[in-house]
Amino acid sequence: MITSEKSTVRIAILDLNEGKPNQSMRCIHQIVQEWKENSGLDVIIGEFDVRVKNELPDTSFDIYISSGGPGDPLSTRFDDWDISWNKWLNEMERWNNNPSNAQKKPIFFICHSFQLACRYFNAGILSKRKSTAFGVFPVHMLEAGKQEAIFDGLRDPFYAVDSRDYQLTQPNHSVLKKMGATILCIEKERPHVPYERAVMAIRFNEYMIGTQFHPEADPVGMSLHLQVEEKRKTVIESHGEEKLINMLEHLNDPDKIMWTYSHVLFNFLNSAVGMPEYA
Repeated sequence: MITSEKSTVRIAILDLNEGKPNQSMRCIHQIVQEWKENSGLDVIIGEFDVRVKNELPDTSFDIYISSGGPGDPLSTRFDDWDISWNKWLNEMERWNNNPSNAQKKPIFFICHSFQLACRYFNAGILSKRKSTAFGVFPVHMLEAGKQEAIFDGLRDPFYAVDSRDYQLTQPNHSVLKKMGATILCIEKERPHVPYERAVMAIRFNEYMIGTQFHPEADPVGMSLHLQVEEKRKTVIESHGEEKLINMLEHLNDPDKIMWTYSHVLFNFLNSAVGMPEYA
């Protein structure tokens, strides 16, 4: 938690989008800007291009958000940027575990970053899905998720944007228990297929949390995604045209992804500075 006497908050945003066009960074910046206006704090943002420029923040920031991105989280472990990202995470972990560092460093991992964090912490089996998951889907909370401050105000299930080719299944419960981690929620039940439900969020420790879904996604960005022929085709082939129409209707429902957008990262930022929840 950041001390209440500190009026300036430095936020590092780690961009893992590999230079590809995306809506995620716009949404993250938009959330931080909205939060800044409501908090009354002086917010300084540092953005780091992890995969193209191999840029990583140092420990001078107060809060860290590591974005989603494209590609295979299993194949890049020997890439320079991946090695650097893991060294950065190790440094953050060591900082938070050092009792002489009174001010800890909260970190939020999104989608691809969540997968990398799961790989780093050996949280379970990380594997390629049988088919791409893309769209707006219900996410089901476990008991720990219902007690999680970052999910305060969310319903069970809540709706979120899911966009991934990889997943975490078969959680390594002994490892998670030893490190004090908790699984917060899992993907929607699919009774028509014999696959295990993927983990959708983990609190890795007191200061690090991650989601497989995109809590930053807003209706504008998702609408643009669903106008791309490849994305529309993915949804129709996987779920049918009726599901696509249903998703488009969800975008205008304030209780669906807009509700998730207006709670999760705002709760995270408020928790990081010890403020009351945003919504």
